[in-house]
Amino acid sequence: MKPNCFPSLILASAVLLINPHALRAEAVWPQFRGPGQLGISRETKVPREWSETQGVRWKTPIQGEGWSSPLVADGRVWMTTATEEGKSLRAVCVDLETGKLLQDVEVFSNEVVAPKHRRNSYASPTGILEGDRLYVHFGAFGTAALDGKTGRKLWENRTLVVDHQNGPGGSIATHGNLLLAACDGMDLQYEVALDKETGKEVWRSERSAKEFLETLAPDRRKAYGTPFLTEIEGKAVSLTTASTRLVALDPRTGKEQWHIKYGLGFSNVPIPVREGDLGVICTGFMKPEVWGIRLGGAQGDVSETHVLWKQKTGAPDQTSPLLVDGRVYMVSSGGIASCLSAKDGEILWKERIGSDFAASPLLAGGLIYFSDTKGVTTVVKPGDTLNVVAKNELASGCMASIAVAGNAFVIRTKEALYRIDP
Repeated sequence: MKPNCFPSLILASAVLLINPHALRAEAVWPQFRGPGQLGISRETKVPREWSETQGVRWKTPIQGEGWSSPLVADGRVWMTTATEEGKSLRAVCVDLETGKLLQDVEVFSNEVVAPKHRRNSYASPTGILEGDRLYVHFGAFGTAALDGKTGRKLWENRTLVVDHQNGPGGSIATHGNLLLAACDGMDLQYEVALDKETGKEVWRSERSAKEFLETLAPDRRKAYGTPFLTEIEGKAVSLTTASTRLVALDPRTGKEQWHIKYGLGFSNVPIPVREGDLGVICTGFMKPEVWGIRLGGAQGDVSETHVLWKQKTGAPDQTSPLLVDGRVYMVSSGGIASCLSAKDGEILWKERIGSDFAASPLLAGGLIYFSDTKGVTTVVKPGDTLNVVAKNELASGCMASIAVAGNAFVIRTKEALYRIDP
């Protein structure tokens, strides 16, 4: 199980809600999947080929185990990690120019640690780097705000307690002065917003599927979703794939606006994506499907009116898809990559590119990067046929997704952090 989230950037975030492609990253990768949460960078001169001896500006070992993706801003790279088998949950900072380790601070200490899945880590959720603050999230183990330069803890919240069964997975998201987190465990299922200044809970929204969820086995009630913040018909919306349904909330209040049921889908990891009025979601674990949905004109239960198409073949259960120029690109955990028509969900191509994937793909420089857990990144040119332009290998594989820092890539493997230059 994979898991699997700034004064000067508040305006940028507002623009990205309207047009997520309007701004270039320029060495800012503030959350899971970057600006707009779409896994898309408009940087044009980025690395295409690399290896342990080619293109590596620096390589810095990172202690412990953590699958959270790197965050980049102000010349710093932040990520989380866990040592002592999860008893020490930490935040690590590396200098973007030199790779020098700047900070390695303990955020939370645990005397007793709940078990996790062997594929997961205790530091899988990705935080948010915003201005002079870093927000980190370890699921039920705690959420905290740190000073982005010194690592000093500003506040902590350890009240978002659920039984993840397999360890924490979903990342946090941001809306205005709020941090949003999905808390879908075997015991409790809800979404919550915390005040960025204090860490105090602003609202808590219990899942509307509660009555149905209680009829299911506890391990079918959980999910590892990340709230996807977007704007639909002029209003901010948080979309989260929870167990059995996609939930659309008003991020200011937590009030549910609408939902789409997808049956017995659970342990959901992939984050929703959108292009124009089309949204694409993945329905869960074991028998995942990819659905195209209409985003506008939704109110209440729109399961019968807003599902445009369904694709049952090759759907990812851990990696998030890309939605670009009318095509959906995705890779299953078993290594089957696919390209779908966003119009009707029909498969344009489907081929094996590896054997084990957990990191989500990236679009940058007009190319798609698929990084596997064994160390290989397959570079593909978008289009209606599979066109592999490069295969690049590092010493260990990726559970975390690639971050873009200007023209460079910041790649976190299971053992180290790399800066890859063009």
